[in-house]
Order: sequence, then C-alpha cells, then structure tokens
Amino acid sequence: MKQTTLINSTLAALPIGAMAQVTSVSGETNISRRLLEMGVVPGATIRVVKTAPFGDPLEIRVRNSHLAVRKSEADSIMVNSEK
Repeated sequence: MKQTTLINSTLAALPIGAMAQVTSVSGETNISRRLLEMGVVPGATIRVVKTAPFGDPLEIRVRNSHLAVRKSEADSIMVNSEK
C-alpha cells in the first residue's frame, strides 16, 4: 500500500499545477469572508493555475471557477497537499 504524506502550507507556497485541499481561511475579516463566498472553503479542492510574471496575483481554480487572488490573500489560505 502506498503511503501518502500530507504537507500543510499556505496556498502561496504551492507551485504552479499543484492541487491541495483547503483547511482554513484566516486574515482580515472582509477578505476572508469574500474568499469564503467565492468557494474557498475548508474541504474544497484548489489548484494553482498560473502566476503573474512577478508572482502576484495567482490564478487559482476552485469549484469550477477561476479566481485571481493576491499573494497576501493566498498567504491567508492554509492547505494540505500530497507529497
């Protein structure tokens, strides 16, 4: 049986193409509430699609939607990804 190791990190730390599961959203109340409204909720699968040339913003895919989030917002999204 293959053993899977989960890595806990922020969304901003994931490389392009990586998929992960959202574990929590923190940060400024208005921003975290907006992220939750857009489907970035604990348990959701999220994928980093691409980043802008200087790494900000990031394009992500969550629940069949493409979203652009600032790096500072991505730093407030905790995820688990497989190693």
